[in-house]
Amino acid sequence: MDRHEEEVHRVCTRFHAAIELIGTRWTGAILRAVFTGHHRYAQIRAAVPGVSDTMLAQRLRKLEEEGLLDKRVLTTTPLQVEYHLTAKSQDLEPVLDAVIAWSHKWIPLPE
Repeated sequence: MDRHEEEVHRVCTRFHAAIELIGTRWTGAILRAVFTGHHRYAQIRAAVPGVSDTMLAQRLRKLEEEGLLDKRVLTTTPLQVEYHLTAKSQDLEPVLDAVIAWSHKWIPLPE
């Protein structure tokens, strides 16, 4: 493999990993909910219609593992958990905004 092919392969590998991460079902909607100020589990669930508790818990855990969300346990009574954006996820804002703009132009609303 020549140098150009190696560079293309590295870019394709990164691109594929990024698309798989942010393109996983529910992930974009969950991130969008947090971007719009929904930080608690119940708020996120209400902002993402159709997501099950199990799926939401899995996605939140994965986003935390990937460094896209910061889970904060508040020492209140009862304990409360909030999810906040990290610098890594904040860099996704223009990407999500671009997808929203594209979807408004090209994806029709269901009847």
